[in-house]
Amino acid sequence: MVCPLMGLAFLGRLEESSRKASQWLVERTPIRSLRDWAISFSLWPVHFTTSCCGAEFAAVSAPRFDMERYGFLPFNSPRQTNLLLIEGTLTKKMARAAQIVYQQMPVPKYVVAMGACAIDGGIFHNSYNIVRPHELFPIEYYIPGCPPRPEAVARAIVMLHEKIKSGKGGKK
Repeated sequence: MVCPLMGLAFLGRLEESSRKASQWLVERTPIRSLRDWAISFSLWPVHFTTSCCGAEFAAVSAPRFDMERYGFLPFNSPRQTNLLLIEGTLTKKMARAAQIVYQQMPVPKYVVAMGACAIDGGIFHNSYNIVRPHELFPIEYYIPGCPPRPEAVARAIVMLHEKIKSGKGGKK
């Protein structure tokens, strides 16, 4: 309900009114842009290593590329992460585990597929037990290569920063 003298008035149950008020406040432009900036510089990936792309992920996380300056800090527990980085081939057996990891992640959450195997199966494209990640998750970015260069992974993270800051992308 809108009050002509004061602005907005929320009527009803206290819990519902406070949720609506906080949602309204967070979606205001200055607070939303600050929130998106903070999320973009706190991308904590759970690396889901299933093949050789894990070595490139390790190289990106090493001191030479220093991705921590972009807020990219690998974690082991999916409950504290917001970026699922699928590295390589995803089999049917590992797809179930990837879905469990994805469900445990808090929102907003992002998924990046890394390597030719994660994009379209790579050399295993005609195997009976390969699952394409885009069939399971909303993929933000694909990083091509076999294996992809660490610079490509860094570029994908920078592009994801820009996408988050613009208010697009991710499951919210």
